[in-house]
Amino acid sequence: MNKKWWFGTAMATVMVSSVLVGCGGGEKTGAGDKQELHLVIGDDVPSMDPSKATDEYSFDMLSATLEGLVRLDKDGNAQPGLASKWEVSDDAKTYTFTLRDGLKWSNGDAVTAKDFEYSWKRTLNPDTGSQYSFMLFWVKGASAYNSGTGSADQVGVQAVDDKTLKVTLENPTPFFLNQMAFPTFYPQNQKFVEEQGDKYGSSPETILSVGPFQVKEWVRDASITLTKSDTYWDKDAVKLDSVTFQVVKDSNSAVNMYDAGEIDRVGLVREHIDRFKDTPEYTQVPELTNGYLIFNPTVKGLDNAKIRKALTYAVDRDMYADIIYHNGTVGATGFVPVGTSDSAGGQFRDDAGDTLPKVSADDAKKLFEEGLKEVGMTASDFKLKLLVDDSDVARKAAEFLQEQWKTKLGIAVDPEAVPFKLRLQRESKMDYQVGISLWGADYNDPMTFLDLFVSGGDFNKVGYKSEQYDKLIQEAKVTSDVKKRAQLLVEAEKVLMDDMPVGPIFFRGRAYATKPYVKNFVSFPYGVGFDLKTTYIEGKE
Repeated sequence: MNKKWWFGTAMATVMVSSVLVGCGGGEKTGAGDKQELHLVIGDDVPSMDPSKATDEYSFDMLSATLEGLVRLDKDGNAQPGLASKWEVSDDAKTYTFTLRDGLKWSNGDAVTAKDFEYSWKRTLNPDTGSQYSFMLFWVKGASAYNSGTGSADQVGVQAVDDKTLKVTLENPTPFFLNQMAFPTFYPQNQKFVEEQGDKYGSSPETILSVGPFQVKEWVRDASITLTKSDTYWDKDAVKLDSVTFQVVKDSNSAVNMYDAGEIDRVGLVREHIDRFKDTPEYTQVPELTNGYLIFNPTVKGLDNAKIRKALTYAVDRDMYADIIYHNGTVGATGFVPVGTSDSAGGQFRDDAGDTLPKVSADDAKKLFEEGLKEVGMTASDFKLKLLVDDSDVARKAAEFLQEQWKTKLGIAVDPEAVPFKLRLQRESKMDYQVGISLWGADYNDPMTFLDLFVSGGDFNKVGYKSEQYDKLIQEAKVTSDVKKRAQLLVEAEKVLMDDMPVGPIFFRGRAYATKPYVKNFVSFPYGVGFDLKTTYIEGKE
């Protein structure tokens, strides 16, 4: 799952819900409590290079070990991070950030505004091959440089001096300030990066910290351990001495570890929800993440919109959400999840309504047969391979889709379960037939979902091309009329759902059990998943 996430300023009404687990005790910690937190992670971290990270596991580790110009508080509002203050021009296109005094990297080097300029331009440099470079395209000249039609000198980010960073945008961008808390916008130490070369971000020795924690140990495919950083500017606010993440792909195994006291927090799905939901340890976390089918249009049959629609419509989305998750996840009613702001004072789903209809099994079968006739195939000819992760949840999802498609459409499906990192690689190379993909919002705006499918986009893993769609997205990016922008994005989603290059299945929720001695664990519905800066242990027996 690639993780994509969001934010708001006075120009957009964007509410961020955070969850504080076991909140209490203020700044105090219990006497004698070891400040050690034990968590699980669904797979190994692919990369801790801020320019090359694309997934939630990487972003969560980066947010713990680095910091941006701003940091989000528990309510999702931008607060000073490495920048102590900032000024915004009257036209909302120029931001001037002032860095704090005495900032240090974990190797003792000074942190300067140049570290931000270098980092952003490294991400945009086409030679870097950053899939997340699009996050910077709000910056003046960024897209041109990334596409090879402009130069680095024309990019609107400038280190005026060691403590001052000036950023100029192409257009006013309501959520830009809060985006500064996202890992793609973090600083990088040029000398260190160049010394490490291709190894940068792959081991404790090839990673620098400027955040609350640093990487102490990284055992590939097994665990990653963070320890408190002594060079962090706000180290006195950090209470935890260490955080250990163990790689666990099976949800039942994770719950068993929680019961045994080996971990302090665990994600819950299916039968475990009912067991914990009436206990003080249970919480549901709001989330802006969707799950959807991806179709490779180079595969015969999948180049037909009717067939893609039939495959999507044949899935009972509400049943899928309940059987696979049963944790607040709901069936999709469009591509953009419920809860997403329209950045014009409303909610996108209220504006758009349901753009994904509920269709009977008979109508889905009829549509499928019409599509097969158009491409000259029969149901017996139509055999699919379904690419999924090798977690137990993904395997169960594949089994559910197998049954739905066999029963309702009469077709055979062969699941391919592979490690998370390999799935991401295969998707990016379009080395699949059908797959299950997830996208978590990078900021709270429908654009974080809809601009995935512009022609040639780095995350357009289905090769979708539509002049009408591209035009709507581009118009939405440049208009300063927030209501017009919201309507353009509504129209774009309707085009996407009519062409159905992807088939939305669910809007994901999350539920957790957390030990009562874990205090101030802050979760976010988008961007990075959590913030451990002020988390602490109190009252553990």
